[in-house]
Amino acid sequence: MARPGPIATRPLERTVLPDPVPGPGELLIRVEACAVCRTDLHLAEGDLPPKRPRTVPGHEVVGRVAGLGPDAPGPPVGARVGVAWLRSTCGRCRYCRRGAENLCPESTYTGWDADGGYAELLTAPAAYVYPLPEDTPAETLAPLLCAGIIGYRALVRADLPPGGRLGVYGFGASAHLTAQIAIAEGATVHVMTRSAAARELALRLGAASAAGSTDPPPEPLDAAILFAPVGDLVPVALTALDRGGTLAVAGIHLTDIPVLNYQRHLFQERTLRSVTANTRDDGREFLRLASLHHPQVTTTPYSFSAADQALADLAADRVKGAAVLLMDR
Repeated sequence: MARPGPIATRPLERTVLPDPVPGPGELLIRVEACAVCRTDLHLAEGDLPPKRPRTVPGHEVVGRVAGLGPDAPGPPVGARVGVAWLRSTCGRCRYCRRGAENLCPESTYTGWDADGGYAELLTAPAAYVYPLPEDTPAETLAPLLCAGIIGYRALVRADLPPGGRLGVYGFGASAHLTAQIAIAEGATVHVMTRSAAARELALRLGAASAAGSTDPPPEPLDAAILFAPVGDLVPVALTALDRGGTLAVAGIHLTDIPVLNYQRHLFQERTLRSVTANTRDDGREFLRLASLHHPQVTTTPYSFSAADQALADLAADRVKGAAVLLMDR
């Protein structure tokens, strides 16, 4: 990424870099596929300030171990692994010690603090990669590594009771996976999104209803997740909650939230929560649920050379499900 700017200005720059060298405890990974996340778009456009110049984006990586750095504990060369957003934590602070490593002040992130998966090769700490199955296409696995994991974290934060009524605002890569897990676990899911194609997909995947992004659901909600990065939808979703309901905001970036009215939006013990990254336990549990329930992963494939087009399509809501970059061979 040369410099942040509107995606129409093509802030991504295709270039040749030296092969990365894995450090102590790290793996060298040859990339098979990398899904395209809205966080990549926020970084490319500058909504999230870059941590370092000319960073390679991408943090939903499926690949093969191509080498091991000093003292790397494995997995062995040739093994299939996934690299996700969370790259490292300190392991010493009070957050790490209590199991909340996603809040670690020293945490680092793939494609933000270090080069990510929009490349042929990347490095990652062995302790932060996930083993992946051999019998599933890389294109299908890649979206699980952020869209799936962060959606699962948001579902946990939403405190959905067993058999509860869940509202999903926005229906892109993360939402379409999260909704399927919630349905498989017994929830009734109502989807609110501006895209007619996304509403059709939601109904095909088992949603009880699908309506416009500001429309009221057909029944009060026990919980809701806001996936669309639109602050104007926060009061809309809070109004749709039943007494004691919780709204979880899933994105790392959100436009400004309008002034909330305490009586209308928060009284009767309604709760508004943010979601910050994920823990490795979140990742392991989501991948376990995905292997159990086999959610349908809807993808729009792109060649690696078309990464800028994938981001432009994501910005314009032209992507169905998750955009995935497939390594040019």
